[in-house]
Amino acid sequence: MIRALQIIITKTVTFICKLFHKNGSVLPGACAYYLNPHVLNNIKYPKYVIGVSGSSGKGTTTNLIYHILKDAGYDVIYNESGSNIINGIVTVILNNCNLKGQFKHDILLLELDEKHLHLAFKESKLTHLVITNITRDQPARNGSPDLIYNEIMKTLNGKTTLIINGNDPGLLKSLLTYPGKIITYGIEETKDSYHTLKNYNIDYAYCPKCHHKLEYSFYHYGHLGKFNCPHCNFNNQKFDYTATEVNLLKQQMKINNNLVHLNKDILYTAFATLAAYSLCSVINVKKDSILKSLNVTPNNSKRAHEYILDNRKIIMLESKNENALSYYQSLQYIKNANGKKCVVLGFENVSRRYSYNDLSWLYDVDFDLLNDKDITNIILIGRFKYDVATRLIYANISADKFIFVNDLNNIIKILKEKTNGTIYTMVCFDMTEIILKKLKEEK
Repeated sequence: MIRALQIIITKTVTFICKLFHKNGSVLPGACAYYLNPHVLNNIKYPKYVIGVSGSSGKGTTTNLIYHILKDAGYDVIYNESGSNIINGIVTVILNNCNLKGQFKHDILLLELDEKHLHLAFKESKLTHLVITNITRDQPARNGSPDLIYNEIMKTLNGKTTLIINGNDPGLLKSLLTYPGKIITYGIEETKDSYHTLKNYNIDYAYCPKCHHKLEYSFYHYGHLGKFNCPHCNFNNQKFDYTATEVNLLKQQMKINNNLVHLNKDILYTAFATLAAYSLCSVINVKKDSILKSLNVTPNNSKRAHEYILDNRKIIMLESKNENALSYYQSLQYIKNANGKKCVVLGFENVSRRYSYNDLSWLYDVDFDLLNDKDITNIILIGRFKYDVATRLIYANISADKFIFVNDLNNIIKILKEKTNGTIYTMVCFDMTEIILKKLKEEK
């Protein structure tokens, strides 16, 4: 009776939200969850309940999985809005149930926040869980990567098949303790891989089995790479699904010798594509169907979009605050780009989930990559623009390049009149929305 009432409430509140042109991805579930926080334990789920979690890349990976499954003819529901905490998860599940609590579609696919996974599935209902990586992420909220790992693993009981990033030693340690099935995926050395550490703020340097220092044959970025423990031989020399011949310029790579298109020339897209390919293969989607989705009908990148302003490109790279490796990917992408460049940096809030304005993570970010003669200007926006400027000065970037914007209503005018070259916005989600809105108003 209570379950049916919760489903009715969720559907009704969602309808009202849509009526007033609101997103409605969180509030309906919050109302239902308030009545009974165990409601998701009493749902009759479909054959496949697939979760995607990790510190970064889960949104892009989820989007790619959905695209492949939809093209293969599956009736798939996922949290398209990106609301990956408990209230958003409750909303999408209850909105797609009948009053008996039966989920009405073939597959439930969920992007899951690492610390909300156990709230959604106290009794593990996941048939498959993709974990993209575990890195230092939102330290004021999450603490260390080990704590994040433990939050994920305490939900699982061995019945869930794990599909994990084998380039991450912090994830590969699950091979030592997890009783269920584990599938690994990983990327072999690329032309952008490096053999000596560029900085020393990596999250995993020691073997999770014997605690001796790991030896790396190469790094992709951070602690992701190819490693071996000389003491106990803990290593990642073989993957179940392997990406080779990664060519970001041509936006292609091979997965187990099959040529695959990348929808963006950034390495995290290669990881997301490989994870999606691996998951879909594990649940027996035909290889030809997967390759057709990736190569013939590719979907757009979720985190990088291109626009035009006065015949100049604007490339909007959404970079996740409090995550140094997310920033690194964007910075490396900008550095590798040819021609004159202008970069927009800044944020209004460190997090939308809590009020701790911890800025220590800025000093984990390799901002030295912006010390580039082709970068003519750095536009600093948001409430913390002077804190970001201070960090850039510590990276030996000339303050002469800085342009501070106090009123975002002027951002387009400043970009047009005071900068040149391709414009790269490297900001968090909320600031991306504002800049995009101003760009549309200009048009």
